[in-house]
Amino acid sequence: MRWYSLKHDFGGNVRARELRPIIGIAAILLSTLFVFSQQQAPPAAPTIPSTGFAGLDQYRASRIAVFTDDFGQLARYRAANAALMEPAKGESRVVFFGDSITDSWKLDEYFPGKPYINRGIGGQTTPQMLVRFRQDVINLEPKVVIILAGTNDIAGNTGPMQLGDIEADYSSLAELARVNHIKVIYSSVLPVHNYTEKSKDFFAQRSPQKILMLNNWLRSYCALATSGCVYLDYFAAMVDDKGMLKKDLADDGLHPNAAGFKIMAPMAESAIEKVLAGPKP
Repeated sequence: MRWYSLKHDFGGNVRARELRPIIGIAAILLSTLFVFSQQQAPPAAPTIPSTGFAGLDQYRASRIAVFTDDFGQLARYRAANAALMEPAKGESRVVFFGDSITDSWKLDEYFPGKPYINRGIGGQTTPQMLVRFRQDVINLEPKVVIILAGTNDIAGNTGPMQLGDIEADYSSLAELARVNHIKVIYSSVLPVHNYTEKSKDFFAQRSPQKILMLNNWLRSYCALATSGCVYLDYFAAMVDDKGMLKKDLADDGLHPNAAGFKIMAPMAESAIEKVLAGPKP
């Protein structure tokens, strides 16, 4: 019995010693495979909170690269700004600054021969416009800037915004212009309508009440002697008896068509003439 016990113990110890290096190698291989799999796994796609509107969610998802790589979209007009000559002596240069409504406005057709420059970028909000205000307005040395902004802030294109945040951005833009001796025309936020199928989402994203509140704030701000701004009331000229944008002025309920711009153009021209005739900022 003693011999058998010793033999059994000896044999068991031999087997354990033989297996030990094999187990160690297996552990190393498993660890290596785990690390390799982690390195090779593609990064998870970034997600953004839902706005409750499929179209707006898709738009925001499509803009992630812009929001992370060039939030203000400084690259959009960089080459055009570099190629632009300094204003000629006596030239009353005007920059139209805003979002898609400005971006789509063919200024050369509505203001032929005028030294008016379009610096609109579709989809932008006031935080983005603040980022590019120096490059796309101040450095161009205009005498006047017409700012049309706010509708995309209300919609939440770059995230939820309180009215106070939008108003603060309006103030900052005006202060930057004033310091650089540029007169400011603040355009009202345009009304929206839901009279067509493709207008319904745009309308639902833009509370008419918030548009009214923002316009009331803009009107009051421009009335301050210290603001140096003139209020351009497109809203009053384009709203219908239901408080919405007149149906024939925008096919999608938001962006003015030719009929809409035909109303806006002489109003803008009149406001420009008014501020140019006034005292220097």
